[in-house]
Amino acid sequence: MSGSGSGNRQLIELSKELTERVHAPPCEYDCILHPGNTNAWSKVVGMLCEDDDFVIVEEFTYPSAQALWIPLGIKAVPVPADAEGILSNKLRELLTKWDSKTTNAKRPRVLYLVSVGSNPTGVTISAERRREIYDIAIEFDLIIVEDDPYYFLQYPGYQTSPSAVKVADDFIKTLTPSFLSMDTQGRVIRLDSFSKTLFPGLRLGYFIANPVFIERLLRATEVETQDPAGLSQAFALSLLRGWGIDGYLTWLQNLQLQYRTRRDWLLDAFYANFTVLPAEKSPLTKAQGLVACVQNKDGVLLPVFSFVDPGAGMFVWSKFYFEGVDRYLEVESQSPEDPEQAFADELWKAWATELVLLTPGSYYHPWQGADKVTTKARGAEARTAHFRFSFATPTEEQIHSGIVRMRKVIGKYWE
Repeated sequence: MSGSGSGNRQLIELSKELTERVHAPPCEYDCILHPGNTNAWSKVVGMLCEDDDFVIVEEFTYPSAQALWIPLGIKAVPVPADAEGILSNKLRELLTKWDSKTTNAKRPRVLYLVSVGSNPTGVTISAERRREIYDIAIEFDLIIVEDDPYYFLQYPGYQTSPSAVKVADDFIKTLTPSFLSMDTQGRVIRLDSFSKTLFPGLRLGYFIANPVFIERLLRATEVETQDPAGLSQAFALSLLRGWGIDGYLTWLQNLQLQYRTRRDWLLDAFYANFTVLPAEKSPLTKAQGLVACVQNKDGVLLPVFSFVDPGAGMFVWSKFYFEGVDRYLEVESQSPEDPEQAFADELWKAWATELVLLTPGSYYHPWQGADKVTTKARGAEARTAHFRFSFATPTEEQIHSGIVRMRKVIGKYWE
């Protein structure tokens, strides 16, 4: 199946039908297909950004989203976040205080967000926070790029009772409203994907945006990728025709349950191998979410890492605390340029020896320039580092045995 750069017309119409059911955009919009959200984002960058621009991103952001614009001299402006997503007051402060003379660049015009189950943090931006962010976008004339491959993989918190499969409209009501659903001015470009909901190798999704943007994105498609893969389009079209929109939404509910179950396996393993406490009852009262602790040889409870129970996506983001770890203090005393990263690298290698592969948090540091790559230069918290856990593919046994091996390594350093 091949066709125009916009993609198969029947599949576009089904995508629009799904968009109306789920998001009901209050503004005029159109859709065209694309070969996956990473490629879609590259087209948006080409359309909206110029060399040496700044792009506003979350505090930690998807590395492939940056890789394509770093060679253009474009830099990230990260905004701090909490368990409800980026802080709207910090976003407003950034834009209000922007100094074009100091930065040698005009105020950013693009806000890039993975707003549900963010990769890597697992955080979903709350409905209230979204409304605050959208109001700021209006005030400062921002374009919001809503990269949302995990939108349908939202689920209740850990240790809540599982719910029965709902009829389609009731299922939709359980999902956090998208930025698109609030977009009265046509300033949201939504990147939607079939890759995370049908299968990853499909590399197929669709843009939803103001027709002005869609026309430019279509022109870019015609001279770049030309058309999403015909086989992928044919496969998705066949499924959606057979299932109908209600059937697809039922499929998504069952998929949601699969990822929720895997999330629960991982958190079960945390609770089985650590003393897990709410932050306010832990040695780190100002941490976010939950804190996993161990006892040292003197019986003192030491915090190892904190994490937020993810309500969507495929990842748990962890913040490790090195205060009081003798080996870290040795590394720090040797005065490397970045002791936090040096010790994090050592930890990663120790876990790898035990066949445990966590993704280093350094992969997700927004690129702010060559002068801001160390922990201190980025203004990050001293004596901490991040790692990402993924529960996307392992079995229950693999998850539990992996955390046991991870805990073994931690015992050598923290206890």
